[in-house]
Amino acid sequence: MTDRPADDHAITLRFLAEPTDVNFGGNVFGGNVMKWIDHAGYTCAANWSHSYCVTVYVGGIRFLRPIRVGDLVELKAEVMHTGKTSMHISVSVYARDPKTDDARFTTHCILVFVAMDAEGNPRPVPTYTPADAHAKRLNTYARKMIELRQNMQDEARVFLDDLEVGDHAG
Repeated sequence: MTDRPADDHAITLRFLAEPTDVNFGGNVFGGNVMKWIDHAGYTCAANWSHSYCVTVYVGGIRFLRPIRVGDLVELKAEVMHTGKTSMHISVSVYARDPKTDDARFTTHCILVFVAMDAEGNPRPVPTYTPADAHAKRLNTYARKMIELRQNMQDEARVFLDDLEVGDHAG
């Protein structure tokens, strides 16, 4: 599949945190933030691939600072790495009082999406080639995460195989 323009690799969503988003502690529910992250990630992946996409992995979510009702919330999603049919997307969340310029970095997460064709099968995505130092760091990080996830899956298989063998032993 052909390359896409590098400036097509990122999107930004902005909105106000509403009273219905707030938990009993007065801050936005973590689940709401996770939903917003998935929306931003999906929008970025669908924009890059020009197709419907499904979330296949969410990892490394870090809640660093709270988001308060009335905060202007900004989610920045960007392609980090592409495989044959998958896209690693970085989503960073910022919040601030809309009457000030003092934004807080509140949350970060990595998601993996797979592009789907009309029959619900994975389809190829355009190759992403990082253009600047920031994009190259994200791409390197995504590649390291792929390796770590593969190692974890291999370890889990060994562990589950050991459990299965243990269950059948007298």
